[in-house]
Amino acid sequence: MYERVKTARKFLNLNQTKFAESIGLTQTALSMIEIGRSKLTEKNVKLICSTHNISERWLRGGQGDMFCASPYEKEFHDIFTSLMPVTQEYLIIVARELLNTQKRLIDTIQDDITDTTQTDDDNNISTPKESA
Repeated sequence: MYERVKTARKFLNLNQTKFAESIGLTQTALSMIEIGRSKLTEKNVKLICSTHNISERWLRGGQGDMFCASPYEKEFHDIFTSLMPVTQEYLIIVARELLNTQKRLIDTIQDDITDTTQTDDDNNISTPKESA
């Protein structure tokens, strides 16, 4: 895990001092973590991930993307994993329905735009063009 801490820090273009300060460590402590001489505490893992939007899954095991796709991803993951399996299943059903609703809304908006464009064309309505 220590090599991923260094990779993330460098990707963020932060020196050891700035990165260490952001998670409440000294530069020396961070240096020791990055070379594998000190262990990264659970608290520090959580701070690195929350402060820099880094995926905990990536930091711990190198799986997935370095960064969370959304600031809500970690919160959703934490909520989901704290639910009982039956509630997790229900949440998946609700999320699928939300996706279907979103798709229908997007399709409706796209259809409305297409209809408006066709009506304007049929009525020979020209819209002013922006000057260069």
